[in-house]
Amino acid sequence: MITKCTSETLYRSRRRDRAGLAWVDVSDIADVAKRLLLGRPIRSESAERRSLSKRLALPVFASDALSSMAYAPDEILLMLAIAGVTATAISPWVGLVVVVVLVVVVASYRQNVRAYPSGGGDYEIATTNLGRSAGVGVASALMVDYVLTVAVSISSAAQYGATVVPALRGNETVVAVALVLVVTLFNLRGVRESGRVFAVLVYCFMGIMGLLAVVGAVRYLSGTLPDAESAAYDVVPAAGFEQGLVGVAGAFLVARAFASGAVALTGVEAINSGVPAFRKPRARNAAATLALLGIISAAMLMTILLLARATGVRFVQDPGTQLTLDGGPVPESYTQHPVLGQLAEVVFAGVPVIVSVIVVVTVLVLLLAANTAFHGFPALGSRLAKDGYLPRQLHTRGDRLAFSNGILTLAVGAVVLVVAFDAEVTRLIQLYIVGVFVSFTLSQLGMLRHWTRALRTEPSPRERSRMKRSRVVNGVGFVMTAAVLLIVLVTKFGHGAWITVVAMAGLFVLMRAIRSHYERVRDELALDDLSAARALPSRVHAIVLVSKVHKPTMRALAYARASRPSMLEAVTVGVDPDEIDDLRARWESLDLPVPLRVLDSPFREITRPILKYVRSVRRESPRDLVVVYIPEYVVGHWWEQLLHNQSALRLKGRLLFTPGVVVASVPWQLSSSAGQTGLEGPTYSPGGRRY
Repeated sequence: MITKCTSETLYRSRRRDRAGLAWVDVSDIADVAKRLLLGRPIRSESAERRSLSKRLALPVFASDALSSMAYAPDEILLMLAIAGVTATAISPWVGLVVVVVLVVVVASYRQNVRAYPSGGGDYEIATTNLGRSAGVGVASALMVDYVLTVAVSISSAAQYGATVVPALRGNETVVAVALVLVVTLFNLRGVRESGRVFAVLVYCFMGIMGLLAVVGAVRYLSGTLPDAESAAYDVVPAAGFEQGLVGVAGAFLVARAFASGAVALTGVEAINSGVPAFRKPRARNAAATLALLGIISAAMLMTILLLARATGVRFVQDPGTQLTLDGGPVPESYTQHPVLGQLAEVVFAGVPVIVSVIVVVTVLVLLLAANTAFHGFPALGSRLAKDGYLPRQLHTRGDRLAFSNGILTLAVGAVVLVVAFDAEVTRLIQLYIVGVFVSFTLSQLGMLRHWTRALRTEPSPRERSRMKRSRVVNGVGFVMTAAVLLIVLVTKFGHGAWITVVAMAGLFVLMRAIRSHYERVRDELALDDLSAARALPSRVHAIVLVSKVHKPTMRALAYARASRPSMLEAVTVGVDPDEIDDLRARWESLDLPVPLRVLDSPFREITRPILKYVRSVRRESPRDLVVVYIPEYVVGHWWEQLLHNQSALRLKGRLLFTPGVVVASVPWQLSSSAGQTGLEGPTYSPGGRRY
């Protein structure tokens, strides 16, 4: 009879011994700590019940795109300010171009999620329609971009936090690393917990932005909207831009501003990859969430840029050199706040509570925006691992139904970027957006081939008409995203985007190498007719390694005899003649039914004579299986490992590379190892006493 025993029943059965005394081992403490951090394990059959409704999916998957409003308008104004204050007047038009691209991309991706609702996203689309190389290229671009999403969002949150809490200034990197760890912990607990927490804050952010738009519009139309504090300063144009946006240099600067503002499009691909997390009907719910995302993002971006122009907001990279006041330098006490913070102070002037709420909620939403990547990256990593492009460990879920290994991998990558770039958003932005537009472009090209192929076999006129409309939408999306990708590469390559390109290329090569390795191993281990005929060895030659006649040796002999090999012998190495004589005497006195073979070792080596003998056995009988039993101590302290098992470890390391040889470790638990596994219960003597 097989008895099913869960960890919970084991815990209950081990809580107290017969004397009523509580006992706890190390594994209990570790398990309790894990449960406090991550919560109770979740059964696999609960996965469907833990999928997201649209009201939870919108903040979970759209938080990245929505939170980018805290820095995308800033980057547009920062780039245009290089040509002086007059150049910033066109910022709403630059934002309008970004909105047009956003609308086209959202419309295109609505076709994507309906055609490919399995969650493979751009990777699946590119692989299916353009081939493996295109698919791996898209995957490498997306994975790099997910890491950058976390780094940029968290770094921006740390910088916003420094404006609220001045004591944090100068420590943004430490704060950002700590915030990455917090978001990681939330996601390790599972999708529902993180989704609920993030939903409240993201919806608050949406409400506050809506209030800012309404109140700002009313005050502007009524003539009561004041100028921003920074409007009193003049912007000094950089060298070569004294005449404003004229000539090729001016056009290039506008293109840079557009490329920086295009970070507002990040987040669209997360919904494309996260369709399986939606409730049924998944494709329809994902498409509806995409539409809401596009409408809300476009409204927020235009609201901020229009209000910034109406209030005369100034935002530059270096206020000390780029801003002047009446021809002189700005006061040393002047602190440049982010654009959204400046607008809050203007629109809600006289109501500092609302201003503080806006800043705090923006900080929290920026922190939580990384959650989008913490859903997309592990899901994509799981798919790639399943296809053999990443280590298998990324495919499995943890006990909270989250892809724990993928989450931890993303966290490590984000921390490395944050530390490398000192949590400076402006530097990280230069690396951003390249990867996402690579995936945009290739996925739209893949969708064009998808619809063209589907039209060849579709007989229904109604379906053919729908497919043709979808192909037109994806065609426009391809042309638009390819143009934007070219602009981004040209304008950002020399400013840091080359790092992203190199990272993508390196990841592409690595994933192809992992796939090749898995294919080689699969071909090597494939069972053909000849190997099937030789699956069972003709005989089994068992060898028990002996150093002394003691309990571990007796246990190893007992295990070897229980396996009933064709031949069984004990082998020792003759290093010290006196010890060998004593060993032989004790062996004979016990009348053990196993022959003892002593190997000569004139140079007092142990490993080499055993290897030589095992290989000689293999040469004499190539079809025999040789099983080497090695007694091994199980110790409870790290320092004990230094004192024991060294010869056993060396032997195992060498024998593992010998064909036709199986190494069997026979453990003997020393008293110091008691209680280390978490499975031992209290032991009782015949009189009932615990020992």
